[in-house]
Amino acid sequence: MPNRLIEETSPYLQQHANNPVDWYPWGQEALQRAQDEDKPIFLSIGYAACHWCHVMERESFEDRDIAAVMNQLFVSIKVDREERPDLDSIYMQAVQALTGRGGWPMTVFLTPDLKPFYGGTYYPPEDRGGMPGFRRVLEAMADVYTTRRSDALASAEKLCAYLQQSTHAQVGVEPLLAETLGRAYRRLAPELDAENGGFGGAPKFPQPATLEFLLRYGLRVDDQVPTVMVDLTLDRMARGGIYDHLGGGFHRYSTDPFWLVPHFEKMLYDNALLARLYLHGYQATGNGHYRRVAEETIDYALRDMRDPAGGFYSSQDADSEGHEGKFYVWTRQEILDVVGREDGELFNRYYGVTEAGNFEGANILNVPTEAEKLADELGLPVAELEAAVFRGAARLHEVRRQRVWPIRDEKVLTAWNGMMLAALAEAAAVLHRRDYLEAAETTATFLLDALRLDGRLLRTYRDGQAKLKAYLEDYAYLIDGLICLYEASGRERWLEEAQILADAMVDLFRDPLQGAFYDTGRDHEALIIRPRDIQDGALPCGSSMAVMGLMRLSVLTGRPEYRSHAAEALRGVRSLLDQAPAAFGNWLSGLDFYLSTPKEIVIVGPQDHPGTGSLLAAVHSRFLPNKVVVQSETGDEDGMSSLPLMEGRAMIGGQPTAYVCENFACQLPVTEPEALMAQLRPTPEEPFIPGHRPSPAPGPPGS
Repeated sequence: MPNRLIEETSPYLQQHANNPVDWYPWGQEALQRAQDEDKPIFLSIGYAACHWCHVMERESFEDRDIAAVMNQLFVSIKVDREERPDLDSIYMQAVQALTGRGGWPMTVFLTPDLKPFYGGTYYPPEDRGGMPGFRRVLEAMADVYTTRRSDALASAEKLCAYLQQSTHAQVGVEPLLAETLGRAYRRLAPELDAENGGFGGAPKFPQPATLEFLLRYGLRVDDQVPTVMVDLTLDRMARGGIYDHLGGGFHRYSTDPFWLVPHFEKMLYDNALLARLYLHGYQATGNGHYRRVAEETIDYALRDMRDPAGGFYSSQDADSEGHEGKFYVWTRQEILDVVGREDGELFNRYYGVTEAGNFEGANILNVPTEAEKLADELGLPVAELEAAVFRGAARLHEVRRQRVWPIRDEKVLTAWNGMMLAALAEAAAVLHRRDYLEAAETTATFLLDALRLDGRLLRTYRDGQAKLKAYLEDYAYLIDGLICLYEASGRERWLEEAQILADAMVDLFRDPLQGAFYDTGRDHEALIIRPRDIQDGALPCGSSMAVMGLMRLSVLTGRPEYRSHAAEALRGVRSLLDQAPAAFGNWLSGLDFYLSTPKEIVIVGPQDHPGTGSLLAAVHSRFLPNKVVVQSETGDEDGMSSLPLMEGRAMIGGQPTAYVCENFACQLPVTEPEALMAQLRPTPEEPFIPGHRPSPAPGPPGS
């Protein structure tokens, strides 16, 4: 008999619907029962692509004896962290305070008034490897609550006081200065893995926000070293096993320092952020391989992760047929059987495939040797080697599609779709892909139509049902995506929608006394605290994205209050940015934008005119992050546009024309792409401050 989770839209919750545990979703029914029966709450938080969540379910939540203990002693609540990032943030902080670490599945014991008094992560069913067994933990926590309640309540009050303190914002008054960016860079540079790229050892995460900041910083100070650091990292990731060489897209992280053996789950947000990073890497370095990776990653999302309604699904599991990575790995003989002996041998050499394998007797495809060097070793033209590899990859990809697929989490999240919208729109502009622009407009229309109710944005959608009030990150990422779509398409509808959302975001989430943003709106349900996460983790936090969106909107619309709100939020974290830059990468990019004089680029001309396309191609041909782009078919010679940037703009001599402005003061209008590129040439905005310069391994040649 299914439990209450069968009625939920989250695939993760539905995965637990046939457990013998009397699960509740988070809601009034469960919370009221805990109050009425004076029972502690067992709160379990995870997500559909989480490997150890599946392990704990198989070992404990499907065990009838353990379930009986849970049902007798607790009110058990299961939460999808991707649907409820507020609960995940609050109780993860509590678990980290209690244990010094965190992760998923997250296990938390609460009083009936939702205060945590004990917590952890994964527990085996019986004592094992120094970890207490789950049944023993359950019985011990029930005993603490029943017989030593004063201890439980004291622990809960202490934790809540700590959590409350964590939400206080600093009210900054000191000026925002470029020296902060230099100090942050000098802290980051020594952490680079100069052989493999990336930062730190195993497990190794891509950290796109940090890499985006480094690209910006190299441009700001006219120094190649930060760009070389990014170039090295992008090359090693794209050649490693963390990248899916057959289907495109990136796995979650690498379990080793070499980017070889990934944790095989695929998350939409990773792929959206990395597609955009590789696009910027292509602009900054001219390396055509990065363009290909960006396109393959976007194509993966369009092919395998798209809902028919126009949104994108959340994730693919790491496991298939009960084994992690089984969908993705190959034996040497399998490849020869599919591809044929001649192409198969070349394919295996290129992708490092051996008889022994590199993962549990099988092979994760990776590129240990650059194509040019391997072709030279084999005495082949590079083109011949690459053609054989391409043929083999296409054959293997088709065969792989017949395998048992990893489970796909088919809920659509507004924030993550905002990220994908931004990647699609920017790729459409940079790569001149009309199909990407059409896909982006379909996604934007879907999000604004299906995930908005009476003007209030919603968080999650599945099978025609949207629900849960959206969080700060949902507003901030969708605003970012709509701005990118406006710049790519020139359609003012998207900019108008971004402004509507920005005004609502400021109203719902900003604290006018502290100048900071909360993660939940003022209309959200009351929790033990109102969470305010300011660190940029696997994805940039809602606050840093809000700052970036508001600053871009301020330049586009001429509304100074947007910039003022962004500056207040930046001042509130200023003292943290150069102390722990790896945790504030997107904030640092926001500070870079704030301290810059953004290029205000106006293109006037019919969209289907070749001259208009040439001017837009010039704008997007290089990495120029501190800019805004405005397009108009006919211009605004009569001053009728609502955008200050458009005032008085018109074509010159009947030809598509570009205006490059700063602070609404413009250079002479130009009609030739070469002249426009000269006006866009960046100049350093501060002198380079000498610091540690790593000696990274040489990057790959451009293609």
